[in-house]
Amino acid sequence: MARVINKEWFRDWFSSPFYHRLYFERDEKEAEKFIQNLVHFLQPKPGSTMLDVGCGRGRHSFILAKMGFDVTGFDLSFESIEYAKQFVQKDSFGEKDNLTFYQHDMRYPFWVNYFDCAFNFFTSFGYFATRREHDDAMRTVATSLRPGGIFVVDYLNTHFVEDHLVHNEVKYIDDTCYQIHRWHDETHFYKKIIINDVSLAIPEEYTEKLAKFSLGDFTDMLSFQNMQVLEVFGDHSLCPYDVRKTPRLIIVAKKKGSNLSGEEKRLYSDGRQTDALT
Repeated sequence: MARVINKEWFRDWFSSPFYHRLYFERDEKEAEKFIQNLVHFLQPKPGSTMLDVGCGRGRHSFILAKMGFDVTGFDLSFESIEYAKQFVQKDSFGEKDNLTFYQHDMRYPFWVNYFDCAFNFFTSFGYFATRREHDDAMRTVATSLRPGGIFVVDYLNTHFVEDHLVHNEVKYIDDTCYQIHRWHDETHFYKKIIINDVSLAIPEEYTEKLAKFSLGDFTDMLSFQNMQVLEVFGDHSLCPYDVRKTPRLIIVAKKKGSNLSGEEKRLYSDGRQTDALT
């Protein structure tokens, strides 16, 4: 019998070394090429301040910092942030360079009116229990940006994934076996991952739960935080978005000005006033 991880599934799973082996021990060239494409498109000024929201172990943050930008990354996982911090360079006076990491929950406020750009890479969104929590996370990003600041969210394309879902898969990475089972319902994707490894007394089991957010959902959430969608891409090469044919939903949005009060009543574009994810 496997040891099942419940509560907020992402807290333990994102801190697990098996998570990072499954998703991130891959060729860094793909991530670096994506960042280069974004920077070429956005044309940020040299030394621009940038926020990596849900940065994990800092994979994308390090690339941005090497390009000369002033980068701050935060993540919910203490373990991931401690791992990232050990690679931050310091000068001869012991001062940190242009890269800083913090442990932080994106649902709670961070710095205000500070960053020129914010990024949320690799579907590091959509895993909270309610729409209100996702709105809170979006508000954190919006308030962290200066007026005119740019936010890029890199999410999966819900409709593409529905059409191409692989329900059962077994992956071997070194001596670790991952049994993966995928399914979905009207509002979420699910992925059960059973891990067998010699270091484990019994297998561990995690179940990911990811909201089916569409372009319309993100437009709603961004608009509510006074951000306007400027461009939408469908893959990491920044090809045009197609609702059925492209694997990613990459949105570029701009902060227009002062944010709306967080106490105002949310009205969704389809007329709902209740939380569809509750």
